[in-house]
Amino acid sequence: MRKAAVYLRGEFAGELTEISRKEYVFNYDNDYFENVNKPAISLTLPKSQKEYRSEYLFPFFFNMLSEGSNRIVQSRMLGIDENDHFGILLATAQHDVAGAVTVKPM
Repeated sequence: MRKAAVYLRGEFAGELTEISRKEYVFNYDNDYFENVNKPAISLTLPKSQKEYRSEYLFPFFFNMLSEGSNRIVQSRMLGIDENDHFGILLATAQHDVAGAVTVKPM
């Protein structure tokens, strides 16, 4: 099992957990959830106290990954299997991402 802290504009918003390669969980932090001024991290993961579960890495997070030859180069340089989506996310989504969400290993 691997866990990641999810931040929106540098503020801790929730946790993403890979239980297995076929089971993922995302849940919002209670303090983040209770603050009505804090937005959801994505339209597909609206603020909720429920736990979001998926059989694959949530599309929102999967779309943060590079594709094609860039992904191949990244996986080789990092020594990560190119099919290890969660591993690549943990290694590449900590800084300098295209959007306001960052993902850091826990």
